[in-house]
Amino acid sequence: MRYLFLSVTALGILLTSGCRSIGPGTVPRDRLDYSTSISESWKRQTLLNIVKLRYLDPPIFVDVGQIVSGYSLETGLNAGGSLPETTAFGGSTATLGGSVRFTDRPTITYTPLTGNKFIKALMTPLPPDSVFFTVQSGYPADSVFAAAVGTMNGLKNQDSNLAGVSAPDPDFVRALELFRKIQLSGAVGMRVEEDAQKRQTTLITFRSKDISAQTISDTTELRRLLHLNPDAAELRLVFAATPGNDRELAILTRPLLGIMQNLASLVEVPPEDVTDGRATPGFSSTSQTNEAQRPMWIRSGKEKPTNAYVAVPYRDHWFWIDDRDLKSKRTFAFMMLLFTLSETGEKDNLPLITIPAQ
Repeated sequence: MRYLFLSVTALGILLTSGCRSIGPGTVPRDRLDYSTSISESWKRQTLLNIVKLRYLDPPIFVDVGQIVSGYSLETGLNAGGSLPETTAFGGSTATLGGSVRFTDRPTITYTPLTGNKFIKALMTPLPPDSVFFTVQSGYPADSVFAAAVGTMNGLKNQDSNLAGVSAPDPDFVRALELFRKIQLSGAVGMRVEEDAQKRQTTLITFRSKDISAQTISDTTELRRLLHLNPDAAELRLVFAATPGNDRELAILTRPLLGIMQNLASLVEVPPEDVTDGRATPGFSSTSQTNEAQRPMWIRSGKEKPTNAYVAVPYRDHWFWIDDRDLKSKRTFAFMMLLFTLSETGEKDNLPLITIPAQ
């Protein structure tokens, strides 16, 4: 009877514990694991496409369409026993058996970026107001404009082509430095107005009160370089190569593909690949000035790096960003943010994680 009692007690404990759902316990773990995996794969895909553009290979983007992870937990227990018999060898017997089966069936779907989605996401210039909103959120103005702006009131940024990298206008570089200094002082702002026809106008504002003499001097120099009205408190932000008047800030933003092509010029490729015509000429750090203007450094080597922020293999080499290179990591993180800024509409298939638990 004692054995039979223990068996029944064990059965009750197992059945009681089996009534608890396993779903809640999987949410913290799966949410973190899937988020980390998607983030790492997105970083590697972006770096790989930047490197491929240096070799004139077409970029390919594959989005995670849906993640369905299903769990099932089945438990079973059987118990038996017999009462003692009145024989010389009589006695009580008991049997106890159990089984547990756990099943995990993740299903992941991928969606390639092609057709109209590719054109909208990669070949449409970024909205100018989105670029300035990024600056308003705290990103350095010089780094943002250096990556996302092609021209500003006629001043030309650095550009890359098959012949190599063309240097930016010195006044453009100086304008970026001034924008950054004014941003740190808090004297530049942004406002969006809407008229009766629901048309929005983005205004760039420069504060003239309660600022230092140095900031006033920087603002005056910036207005001179961009040929802006020295007394205008507000400037109208427009998407154009040149302004229509001295109260407009005209910028030509780059498409995401153009930004990636310029970053591809910063990839450190084997010299023989350029000599043999396999890769296009890239950034040449021939002076300290050029090196200071270099926003990112993508290194390369035969061996897999041991201290990489992100690394990918390509053409028998490894390409990576060093985890200790904060400047390159910041530029790359901004590049990842640009994927969000380039969205011109709702995506058909948003990443979805469904975890049914049985």
